[in-house]
Amino acid sequence: MNKKIKYLLAGVIAMFSSYCAQDNGQNEINITQLKESIKNDSSLVILDVRTQQELEGPLGKIDGIINIPLQELKNRINELEKYKNKNIAVICRSGKRSAKAKSILLEKGYKVKNVVGGMMQFRAE
Repeated sequence: MNKKIKYLLAGVIAMFSSYCAQDNGQNEINITQLKESIKNDSSLVILDVRTQQELEGPLGKIDGIINIPLQELKNRINELEKYKNKNIAVICRSGKRSAKAKSILLEKGYKVKNVVGGMMQFRAE
């Protein structure tokens, strides 16, 4: 294996290890926990990272959400500045895009949790 590939692989492994160590599932909540937080935490911010079309689709949306599609999040993150000291739950259709959004927000110092299962699970329960 040539030297460049070895360094690249070492960097990827280090980044992946760092990511896993940062999270450990601590920055995730399930649908039951989300619904409980909605009832008990009036300052909870729910960020839905789906597109506007998805919000109007069959899964609908949760009342009072903030909508910033994942593909726009990096450019629009300043819109969330006033919520930096609040708990933010990030949701999407299944939990994959919201996991990416969670990582972006964690890097910027937000208190954020990914909603595992997303709106599919929210509607199912």
